[in-house]
Amino acid sequence: MENQKILALAKEEDWLKDYSEDIYERYLRYKYTLQDIEQGYGSILEFARAHEYYGVNFDPLRNGWIYREWAPKAYNLFLMGDFNGWNRYSHPMKKNHRGDWEIFLPFDEYKERFTHGSKIKVNVEAKNGALDRIPAYIRRVVQDEKTHDFAGQLWFPTKPFVWTDHAFDPSENLMQPLIYECHVGMAQEKAGVGTYIEFAEEILPRIKKAGYNTIQIMAIMEHPYYGSFGYHVSNFFSPSSRFGTPEELKFLINKAHEMGISVIMDLVHSHAVKNVLEGLNEFDGSEHQYFHPGGRGYHEGWDSKLFDYGKKEVRQFLLSNVRYWMEEFHFDGFRWDGVTSMLYLHHGHVSFDNPAKYFRDGVDWDAVIYLQLANKLIHDFSRQALSIAEEVSGMPGLCRRHEEGGLGFDFRLGMGIPDFWIKTLKHKPDEHWDMFEMWHELSNRPKKERTIAYAESHDQALVGDKSIAFWLMDKEMYTSMTKLQTSLVVDRGVALHKMIRLITIALGGEGYMNFIGNEFGHPEWVDFPREGNDWSYQYARRQWSLVDTEHLRYHDLNEWDRDMVETVKKHFVLVAPHAEQLFLDPDKKVLVFFRANLIFAFNFHVSESYFGLEFEVPEAGQYQIILNSDNKQYGGFDRVCDQFDYPTDKKNKIKLYLPNRTALVLKKIQ
Repeated sequence: MENQKILALAKEEDWLKDYSEDIYERYLRYKYTLQDIEQGYGSILEFARAHEYYGVNFDPLRNGWIYREWAPKAYNLFLMGDFNGWNRYSHPMKKNHRGDWEIFLPFDEYKERFTHGSKIKVNVEAKNGALDRIPAYIRRVVQDEKTHDFAGQLWFPTKPFVWTDHAFDPSENLMQPLIYECHVGMAQEKAGVGTYIEFAEEILPRIKKAGYNTIQIMAIMEHPYYGSFGYHVSNFFSPSSRFGTPEELKFLINKAHEMGISVIMDLVHSHAVKNVLEGLNEFDGSEHQYFHPGGRGYHEGWDSKLFDYGKKEVRQFLLSNVRYWMEEFHFDGFRWDGVTSMLYLHHGHVSFDNPAKYFRDGVDWDAVIYLQLANKLIHDFSRQALSIAEEVSGMPGLCRRHEEGGLGFDFRLGMGIPDFWIKTLKHKPDEHWDMFEMWHELSNRPKKERTIAYAESHDQALVGDKSIAFWLMDKEMYTSMTKLQTSLVVDRGVALHKMIRLITIALGGEGYMNFIGNEFGHPEWVDFPREGNDWSYQYARRQWSLVDTEHLRYHDLNEWDRDMVETVKKHFVLVAPHAEQLFLDPDKKVLVFFRANLIFAFNFHVSESYFGLEFEVPEAGQYQIILNSDNKQYGGFDRVCDQFDYPTDKKNKIKLYLPNRTALVLKKIQ
């Protein structure tokens, strides 16, 4: 192979040298696809403007509204709604020169009928019958309170939203993202659905005070079933009306920006709801319009439909969706859901024990190209955008630049880390915790691909699993979280909860993520209203009163999390190179490492505290404790005096008192 064909990824990773040709071919497939787009449209940014052509748009030159739809296999389309008394046949659509269906409504004739807030649908006559459907590019969908049917809603506000976030600079947030994963609907303490406005006014100040610089919002794109957590999307261009209007979502994002907080969306392009009437499935009567036909178009595990990323029209629909959310709503980027499922025809349900499985066995090349194009689009639109992949297979080059042989993401989620913590808590007594395994799971990642570390996300908080706090303390959380009584179970749980979070953020990656409420050990699981719980909101909310009550341990855990985040942010821990191990003793259950000029010392032992624990440090000098998990402020026992200095000896060694189930952070003071 010619030397110039060996891209940086293959050059720098010895284990990929035999696959340098595969990596180069992966790059060529992307490059040629991008060239085709640029030849036809000028740029990928122009290609991603389909939402300005399809759907309902006002044409100022013709002075009226044009509604267009891509439905190649349909026999007939009819626009219907409040404006025509829901007459299915009075407004037939015709095919234009491109083969798209369209209808023009002159402003002068329809200005009193085709109005802001009125509802519409499109009747599609096709192989699967004559069905009333929701337009594919519709920008707002609402549900009737009585019939529970969904319909598109025209949204022409007389006053456009005025953005005041022009001075917002996300560069520091991009450098070390501290992500607060959240859900607008379940963010309030009330037994009901929270709103965009309530989140902006009541929750954003909490997030700001807690030190997080980025929020990752779930369930924004419209979904018919609330309990899907937003992962069965029906209407890709519609912000969920459950939480308020599009302008109210913009208000939330604008306010976050004014507070210096970046906003990224949990983007679901990995699959779509299979519902025919609410979603895209069989829109033109065929199986193979937006989705693959047959088994390839159906995800058994998710009971949902799978996109055909090889189709030009599908790529354009999805890429336009990416641009739309960034341009119209000022989102700062995306956390891509289900990337592993997208990348492979087997959806990742194999053991990745051979590098060939990343390049030759079951890879969906159309999906790979789509993700490469999407990341090109994101970063062409904004150099300060953030693109994070939820990917568990370890696909090489996921977070490398295209020209290096990569897919172009900025970060990958460290999905193995929460799996490690849950397996440890479920299956290993404390005495059997393995320090070597802990070090490996938290530090083993590509040197040049950045990782978002997290101890738990919404996945671990759902019914069917347990949050870390719930695994640690279980039923004791209902009776023993007050400081007015003692509980060995709670003492252990509080101590380990703090240690697990600190070692994860300090060792596990170049970014960090927390799920709403988990920072203070929110009790119980997340369970949305459903038939099985008698449609209750009891578990689909966040109990902020717990953290606001100072005599409860939740308050102490929250204090710890805030100071932990501040310490990491202040000392640029997430920007620093990978940690250097200083000391590891499997029997003592002690692990000490050095990162960002700080010393992180952990004693996971059940009962043993160590006086004069000695280890070598990289630099001679005096060291001082700057964060101590045993501090009484954080629910500890004040066994360590934070005011002592720890000088190095002639061999660059220091001695510490390290109590059991305690973590200390030290920095050099001179």
